[in-house]
Amino acid sequence: QLVESGGGLVQAGGSLALSCAASSRTFSNNAIAWFRQAPGKERECVSTVDWKGGSKYYAESVKGRFTISRNNAENTIYLQMNSLKPEDTAVYYCAASKWPTVRSVVSTREFDYWGQGTQVTVSS
Repeated sequence: QLVESGGGLVQAGGSLALSCAASSRTFSNNAIAWFRQAPGKERECVSTVDWKGGSKYYAESVKGRFTISRNNAENTIYLQMNSLKPEDTAVYYCAASKWPTVRSVVSTREFDYWGQGTQVTVSS
């Protein structure tokens, strides 16, 4: 019910724009998060946005480089990634919280719906 797109291969310093489109149901009342998982590492939350789009969270590792936004009319959430680094290489997932605001960025338990992921590879 969530489909990510926009991943790919980019050189360090480049940009990518990820999209997360919802189908079958609306997530306009749900907070959305972007997670990523690199090989051999745990899944980490990189950014969240509340249901209105007003409250946002960014992990320290991406702060100032990534921007999350949402368009509830289009049922789509975006992640603009600038100044990409090789350490940003991972599979990126969007996930919908069961609540309007994210309660915890440490646990994945509140996220009921997940996309299939999109690969982002940043070459040095």
